[in-house]
Amino acid sequence: MRDRAPHLLRSLAGWLPKALVYVVGIVVSLWVLGPLYVITLAAFSSEQDVYDYPKQLLPKDLSTGTMRFFLDFPGMTDALWRSVIVAAATLAISLAIGTPAGYALARFAFRGADTVRLSVVATRAFPIVILSIPLAVIFIRWGIDDSIQGVAIAHTALALPFVVLTTASVFAGVPAELEEAAMTLGCSRASAFVRVALPLALPGLAASAIFVFIISWNEVFAASLLTLQNRTLPAAVLSTLEGAPLNFRFAGGFFLLAPSVLVILVIRRYLFTMWGRVVR
Repeated sequence: MRDRAPHLLRSLAGWLPKALVYVVGIVVSLWVLGPLYVITLAAFSSEQDVYDYPKQLLPKDLSTGTMRFFLDFPGMTDALWRSVIVAAATLAISLAIGTPAGYALARFAFRGADTVRLSVVATRAFPIVILSIPLAVIFIRWGIDDSIQGVAIAHTALALPFVVLTTASVFAGVPAELEEAAMTLGCSRASAFVRVALPLALPGLAASAIFVFIISWNEVFAASLLTLQNRTLPAAVLSTLEGAPLNFRFAGGFFLLAPSVLVILVIRRYLFTMWGRVVR
């Protein structure tokens, strides 16, 4: 028995850290997924079930009444489509500008390259609250205030530094020798970029696309500042949240989180596929 005691103590000492990691992982997962589950459950419950207390952990009778109430609320459907259009435009513009810029920072050595990198990082150091009044004045002068185009430009300005820095890191990890080999076989610099570097960088671009979409979809300050009638979904929900009933709030929360989660799951699937193709 005495001979077994040291062995049991050593086994216990090796098992406790792993158990602690699992416990912490479970607690953190519950902390994140718990509110998402409650919001989703309430969004697909009837109005009476939303106000019932205590809440049922498992759904009994699923209903679309709460969702219909939210979508039938004046202006919410239009705000939802505006958010989709703004997020898509922000994603397209950010990747179209940020990808070549990141490639240039990764591939070309030029005077002031470090200054450019620091300038890109510095743009994220200024809170949008500081820029709110100048931004509103400029957009009014340009005539793009209270418009989808104006919100898309503002969201692009918020997301573009992230795309530039991310794609620069991704292209820095792609061997330049592969492009040089393609150019020796007749490809131009642009053709080598499209045929060699860009396919290898697709996983990083997919990751950037996820974050750009989330930034645009959940951004509320610029949308609230620059729009009054043509608001995106977060701004529209925020403007009516104070006097809104509980079922409206749960349905609004679901519409704010569901598209982001869906985009993450869809792009994540292709992200892993692309990483596997690159590794092979």
